[in-house]
Amino acid sequence: MSYVAPIKDMLFNIEHVANIAAVAVLPGFEDAGLETAQAVLQESARFNEGVLDPLNWEGDQHPSSFLDGKVTTTSGFKEAFRQFAQGGWQGLQHPVEYGGQGLPKTIGAACIEMVNSANMSFALCPLLSDGAIEALLTAGSDDLKATYLQNLVSGKWTGTMNLTESQAGSDLALVRSRAEPQPDGTYKLFGTKIYITYGEHDMAENIVHLVLARVVGAPEGVKGISLFVVPKFLVNADGSCGARNDVWCVSIEHKLGIKASPTAVLQYGDHGGAVG
Repeated sequence: MSYVAPIKDMLFNIEHVANIAAVAVLPGFEDAGLETAQAVLQESARFNEGVLDPLNWEGDQHPSSFLDGKVTTTSGFKEAFRQFAQGGWQGLQHPVEYGGQGLPKTIGAACIEMVNSANMSFALCPLLSDGAIEALLTAGSDDLKATYLQNLVSGKWTGTMNLTESQAGSDLALVRSRAEPQPDGTYKLFGTKIYITYGEHDMAENIVHLVLARVVGAPEGVKGISLFVVPKFLVNADGSCGARNDVWCVSIEHKLGIKASPTAVLQYGDHGGAVG
């Protein structure tokens, strides 16, 4: 059965439950009323029904593959992600100052639900980027925001969250990945992370990993853990991708579902330390 977005139901909820009229009087959201929501949802439905839904079966039959440290995604996913990024969908609910559309999450949530329903394996890539974007917006320094946010919001780069380790599933107090301070203010990271959704793929030119690790000498437990930005490719002064960082995919999981989404094991610091 093909996916058909329930636009009528979504618009009812946006209007009568979420009260989009009240949102549209807030500063910055003046043009984000019901008429805008309807136009955005109709365009989102067109993309999800026409592009992502047909790839769902293909992804189940021909999942992402791993060979010699590289992940090749399902045929069609790379082009679909290019269209997703060019359509502005990654930046739909993110700030205009970083290239986003600045729409309220009242509208963004409905569009995200369409992506999840049409093709969950695909949806996990922009989902992880959204998490990285939100983390940088919330806690990133001005330099980090300037370096990473525009490319993440545009979909030129994608993001990940690196939390879990083999000995630290839901108990992140047991994280062993370590970060060693460097004279230039950066850190070198060492350790292994597992279950990293879209930790390696071929759909974007760079992958920005947000990595939990413990600075050498930090206290035990969760209070000693820090979050580091560790890109797959180091970023040059002009914002372009530079040298390969010391983070490598060593395998991807064999799964029963969402098989087109590569779930990676990432190794940090086997060749001197990953710069974060």
